[in-house]
Amino acid sequence: MKVRTRSAVSAGQEGFTLIELLVVILIIGILAAIAIPALLSQKSKAYDAGAKELARTAEVSAEAYASDHEGSYANLSLAELHKYEPSIPTSKEAAHGGAYLEGEPTVATNTYEITAVAASTGDKFTVARNSNGEVTRTCTSAGTKKDCSGSATGSW
Repeated sequence: MKVRTRSAVSAGQEGFTLIELLVVILIIGILAAIAIPALLSQKSKAYDAGAKELARTAEVSAEAYASDHEGSYANLSLAELHKYEPSIPTSKEAAHGGAYLEGEPTVATNTYEITAVAASTGDKFTVARNSNGEVTRTCTSAGTKKDCSGSATGSW
């Protein structure tokens, strides 16, 4: 009968050394440190995209309102925008943490200005129509962020 010795059993076993495991953990840590900030910035971009879409929806609703009122925006209000498009929230609370319109739109007979706010980032996106029909879209970043085309203010 042949007896197996400890050295014969361990000679056939293979594995990783402690140094190899530490190097792998270090590499995973470096990759995570790079990936996590990138993912967080994507989240704020999604909130801003929601506010831009709300501003654009309000713009289309304002144009529909004007076509029904002989081209005038004079009595346009948040309630009227909501009548034309029920998905437009009438208050910050009604937005349930999403984008909302900041106050009542600024209107005159042939002009308007509507501002949507991304609740989570605080960035503001404004759509304004001047008297000759030109529409401008501007944004203002909250705090020290520079999300409006790389600056604190810009267009979108």
